[in-house]
Amino acid sequence: MKLFTTGEVAKILNLPGSRIRSFVRAGFLAPARDQKKTFQFTFQDLLFLKTAKGLLDSRVPSKRIIRMLSSLKRQMPDDQHLSGVKIYADGRRVIVWDGKARWQPDSGQFLFNFDARSMVQKVKLPPPASKSRKEKLTADHWFNLGVELEATSTQEAQRAYHMALEIDPKVAAAHLNLGKLYHDAGELQKAEAHYRAAAEIDLEDPAPHFNLGVLMDDCKRPQEAMDAYREAIELDPSFADAHYNLALLFESMGKKAEAVAHFRTARKIYLSK
Repeated sequence: MKLFTTGEVAKILNLPGSRIRSFVRAGFLAPARDQKKTFQFTFQDLLFLKTAKGLLDSRVPSKRIIRMLSSLKRQMPDDQHLSGVKIYADGRRVIVWDGKARWQPDSGQFLFNFDARSMVQKVKLPPPASKSRKEKLTADHWFNLGVELEATSTQEAQRAYHMALEIDPKVAAAHLNLGKLYHDAGELQKAEAHYRAAAEIDLEDPAPHFNLGVLMDDCKRPQEAMDAYREAIELDPSFADAHYNLALLFESMGKKAEAVAHFRTARKIYLSK
């Protein structure tokens, strides 16, 4: 079986060696080593890295790729390699296709296998309801509708979540999902407001803190990002993605010992699932 060194992979894919090593460090690849301790990659590893390179070329941020691959790894059977599925960028979304179904690895949400543009014409929200009509519809109704609409129209989904919050401002999940939609759309101030609202309402959920950490990192506010990741870990010590992202921040600050500790914790959690 043909094996490839890090240098050969870097040359074939035009991918920096540091990027290749980051995927190994994250636990996505487990290459063998020769007598000189040099990584030896298989052709399957090469296919996986080619997919990651395609996402980078589609301008998907590297940190988002790592977060997405971490989530995808947990969603797949233990005996299935990540190179066994097709991963591609579709506008603002990253889509996974296993030959039978399509889904978004970030959220785990499955997508319809038909033309979303034709679907959105059929699944439009009703016009603004009268007060009496609104009172008959629950916040849960609007929230569930928002979840369904995310796959076809983010604007309609946002409207549904806002309707849910108009009825009940304490629906933490609606704030969280709205924050994610605004985050993906680049409306970062709105995203931050909804993430923080979700965190204040549901004091036991680590997800708003994790998402806020990602947002703060995107906004180049590393200290606030670290604080948010620590909050997520305090609420859920097994939150592997929070450990990994915190490790990346420590690494960028030159704090090697702290980075290694969180990398090891993240890797241990990933391998145990």
